[in-house]
Amino acid sequence: MKIPLKGKVIFTGVLFLLLLSFALNLYLLNSEKKISPEDIAVAEKIIGLQFNQKDRELMLEDVNENLINYEKIRNVKLENSVPPSLYFNPIPPGYKIEKTKKKFKISKIKDLKVPENLDDLAFYPLTHLSALIRERKITSLQLTKLYLERLKKYGPKLECVVTLTEDLALEQAKKADEEIAKGKWRGPLHGIPWGVKDLFSTKGYKTTWGTPPYKDQIIDEDATVVKRLKDAGAVLVAKLSLGELAWGDVWFGGKTKNPWNLQQGSSGSSAGSASATSAGLVAFAIGTETWGSIVSPSTRCGVTGLRPTFGRVSRYGAMALSWSMDKVGPICRSVEDCAIVFNYIYGPDGKDPTVFDFPFNWDPDIDVRNLRVGYLKKEFEKDYRNKENDIATLDLLRSLGINLIPIELPDLPIESLSIILNVEAASAFDELTRTRGVDMMVRQERRAWPNVFRWARLVPAVEYIQANRIRTLLINEMAERLKNIDVYVSPSFGINLLLTNL
Repeated sequence: MKIPLKGKVIFTGVLFLLLLSFALNLYLLNSEKKISPEDIAVAEKIIGLQFNQKDRELMLEDVNENLINYEKIRNVKLENSVPPSLYFNPIPPGYKIEKTKKKFKISKIKDLKVPENLDDLAFYPLTHLSALIRERKITSLQLTKLYLERLKKYGPKLECVVTLTEDLALEQAKKADEEIAKGKWRGPLHGIPWGVKDLFSTKGYKTTWGTPPYKDQIIDEDATVVKRLKDAGAVLVAKLSLGELAWGDVWFGGKTKNPWNLQQGSSGSSAGSASATSAGLVAFAIGTETWGSIVSPSTRCGVTGLRPTFGRVSRYGAMALSWSMDKVGPICRSVEDCAIVFNYIYGPDGKDPTVFDFPFNWDPDIDVRNLRVGYLKKEFEKDYRNKENDIATLDLLRSLGINLIPIELPDLPIESLSIILNVEAASAFDELTRTRGVDMMVRQERRAWPNVFRWARLVPAVEYIQANRIRTLLINEMAERLKNIDVYVSPSFGINLLLTNL
């Protein structure tokens, strides 16, 4: 059949377009192969390995295909609240845990009187405040107004308050007084004013995470910890500062101060929680720790912090920094205060899959002489800041009749395992890094998140897994060392701080 000239022209045009499309796709496919053997050779220096030229050429196609896969993964929107599918378990195989829950005891406070100067109440421990409220010698509303006044007066000086929750606090205090007057006492936290680190979501209020990119963020639901304390009858008076994205004591509102020395930062990252508790602006506060964020500001500000074991308190509604290391705990004026608060916040909630269902048994009347107490002898013998106070602590323990047993930490590269935190944090804020949102953050220096988020991108995935495998060895070796002791004492800082967070 003879094809008309017009048909030939159309056919030729279509064929040309097909060939052009094929050539273009081939060009685009080849252009996507941006990585050369020379690029791989340079990358080898970053990861501390060396391949030969044959190795590089063999892996080249797969390395380039990975670029496409990376882009597909990055195109999936992942909120900070989405955890990895792999859950960390800190419990060594065969470890026996007490399963029986005993009645929670609190020290009995007798004949407690209201001080002539009501401001003194601001520094009373929970046990005392609770007794006064229960006996209706003071009201929750009185106490709440006292703390609100102090927050307004001293909060700006200490730069420890992000948001006053005054309307909510007054409403909760009035409700507490009404219930207590009717004989409905919810427990030792009923009517007690408290503050929360501003990385926990709170219905009706901003949750800023302490940094400019999120300073107007609203997550309109209560975090599990906030809800549990609300159910306990506690009165939320403020959302307190944290070093931005949970590092240090600098946030978009300034540098949180140590109440004992206004020329000094409070340390962090639970900066406002420790500062406000120390200054008598709240009766207690909630903080978090990934690597020192409860221990460090508590030490600096002279308060008592409880950094629980991983998996004891739900982190639902809290900013995620490291899914395998983040922990929630109270900052208070005494050990017993911490035990009281912890008793209300621990345990599963059905929302954080890492939380274990184990009881918390507290006995304030325990004879400490019956405890087997270890101590890190070599760590205490080193020269370090604040050593005098630590040695005084050891002397006090001995004066109580406690026989201190020397122990040593496992001989493993504990410091090197910090890449676990850095890589997980970089993942938690990956989009912020890729969109240059980190450029808005206050701290732009070597030891700050923007820099860490960038260099953590260069940590090989294999090394991250290997670090976690060493973590398994560490868990098992520590379990072996703890078999013959109930508890051990260490300096607040040093290598033990990282070890006990892993």
